[in-house]
Amino acid sequence: MPGLPIRAAVASDGAFLADMTVEAALWRAGAARARHEIVSSSEYRRYIAGWMRPGDAGFIAESPGGEAVGAAWYRMLPRDEPGFGWVGTGVPELIIGVRPVWRAHGVGRALLQRLVDHARAQGYARISLSVERGNYAVSLYRSEGFAVTRPGIGRDVMVKRLG
Repeated sequence: MPGLPIRAAVASDGAFLADMTVEAALWRAGAARARHEIVSSSEYRRYIAGWMRPGDAGFIAESPGGEAVGAAWYRMLPRDEPGFGWVGTGVPELIIGVRPVWRAHGVGRALLQRLVDHARAQGYARISLSVERGNYAVSLYRSEGFAVTRPGIGRDVMVKRLG
């Protein structure tokens, strides 16, 4: 959506990032799982626990009225506690979530581009993510230069070179 305000995420955005983690996990129409189950599970908690640690970065998209509608952020996850899209030490892993009513309006693309530009400016050579097969966001990621580097069972790891 042209002109949509995007701001840097701050420490107090942790609860909204948790909401966007839930949106990312429940991307399928009709998918159901309790919010607390997702945010407390070890597989998703690593993306939000203790937000804003050194190395964390993210952006929040806001509606014209100032309501937060989407977020994209990355974390540097350790080898002994990798995320779904972990590819190596020193490679930030991103996660993105957009409220359903705001999907397919360019919000995710704008957030992704802003986050990738930030990672590049921070000197990172690559950025990674994980996406479930069948997720409509795969076409977004491909169009933004991400490529599958590790196919998995039901989900793939994608990487974008930032050089």
